[in-house]
Amino acid sequence: MSALAAESSPKPSSAIQGSNTTPPEQVRVFTSGQEGYHTFRIPATVLTPGGDVLAFAEGRKHSASDTGDIDLVFKRSSDGGRSWSELAVLWDDGPNTCGNPCPVVDRRTGTIWLLLTWNRGDDAESRIIAETSRDTRRVFVTSSTDEGRTWAKPKEITATTKLTNWTWYATGPGAGIQIECGPHAGRLVIPCDHIEAGTKRYFSHVIYSDHHGTTWQLGGSSPRDQVNECEVVELTGNRLMLNMRNYDRAQRTRQTAVSHDGGASWTDQRHAPELIEPICQASLRRYSWPDGERQGVLLFSNPASTKREKMTVRWSCDEGASWSAGRELHPGPSAYSCLVALPDQTIGCLYERGDRSPYETITFGRFPLGWLEETAAPAGERNEK
Repeated sequence: MSALAAESSPKPSSAIQGSNTTPPEQVRVFTSGQEGYHTFRIPATVLTPGGDVLAFAEGRKHSASDTGDIDLVFKRSSDGGRSWSELAVLWDDGPNTCGNPCPVVDRRTGTIWLLLTWNRGDDAESRIIAETSRDTRRVFVTSSTDEGRTWAKPKEITATTKLTNWTWYATGPGAGIQIECGPHAGRLVIPCDHIEAGTKRYFSHVIYSDHHGTTWQLGGSSPRDQVNECEVVELTGNRLMLNMRNYDRAQRTRQTAVSHDGGASWTDQRHAPELIEPICQASLRRYSWPDGERQGVLLFSNPASTKREKMTVRWSCDEGASWSAGRELHPGPSAYSCLVALPDQTIGCLYERGDRSPYETITFGRFPLGWLEETAAPAGERNEK
């Protein structure tokens, strides 16, 4: 971001009242090498209808590899992320890979939906892309009607959400949204990505449900390739925006696209020059809507570097047209993240963090919106089982 843009961008304090400058609390939620798993990766978080915070992750049994025996695990916090429950296993399919969590809450029914992907543990991503694997990447959904305490058996939805000429496929990772305004209000939207067979081109896309999660269908894809893992947010004017991981090495920044039809199609794909990235997942969430003279606030987190380091949170008060310079939650190694707005108007960021590697812990950083405006302050850390 240019100095001029940083100075002219509206500040989040103009969008809410009661901002304060308390520095972030940082609590370790998952620690690699503990609780029966070699490595924890791919964080996703969501606020339940009752106000608890759920933290999902891939529990990688024997190594840090993306391939192999991987379970979908989760923990719960009932105090805004200050402390966490013992680990629970949501899906364990023996030696196979269960992961890429992407939750969304249906505010009309109270159901929490969790979109997932599966593949054989002995099918590496490279073999799935090359079509030499024993099986392929499949799409599943599970749900909870009791605040995430129990979950339905995962149900496969590959047939309605994946084209036959797609090989690799990922849901999220991160979280989905429920559209709040306009003709598609109530629609559940999940950001995804895929790779075409033959061409091996990478694209972002969405899937959605107009039936409160009981059925899912394929939405639109990004107009151009060289993008994959993405996040979706609702904008004013009945628009959606995709924010996408970018593989164009000539421009090491995120890419975005816009939908005017609830995710059925996407246009205006472009780079976001302020959002530098090292080719990594990121998180995008709406914190607040415009209200009278107050502007709405969007939040974005990612490693703001050309390496997986410097986990940074930024705000935008102009619907993503420009972004603040941001504040670092952690200056060292860091990677994937997932933001959540908490009931007390603070912000949570569940993210991969370490001292020598980004994958040593998954940590929950908790801070007020006002912290994003202040001069850097040290962030404390605690260790929770």
